[in-house]
Amino acid sequence: MIVVTTNGVDGYRIARTIGMVRGLSVRSRSLAGNIGASIQILFGGNISVYTRLAEQARQEAFDHLVAHAEEKGANAILAMRYDANEMASAVTEVLAYGTAVVLEEDRQVL
Repeated sequence: MIVVTTNGVDGYRIARTIGMVRGLSVRSRSLAGNIGASIQILFGGNISVYTRLAEQARQEAFDHLVAHAEEKGANAILAMRYDANEMASAVTEVLAYGTAVVLEEDRQVL
């Protein structure tokens, strides 16, 4: 699966546009994780507990995005983006979205 933030891929042409695909992840920290983060906040700097939470949420959303595109028969996702929102205290929603397409090699580029 090719996933890019651009509207096209050099050396390929869009054979078919399938449409919008998305992946969603909603994550929260455990009580122990929130306590650990609170201690890190007191000392300043990187809050590693929340960094891991954000990275896990993004990866999960990305994985769901790719699975959604594959279910629809795509071999690429163009214009991929992330959006994130805090739904409640220490609850993060991450949405990954883009346009599912079927790409073919562009023989004219050779």
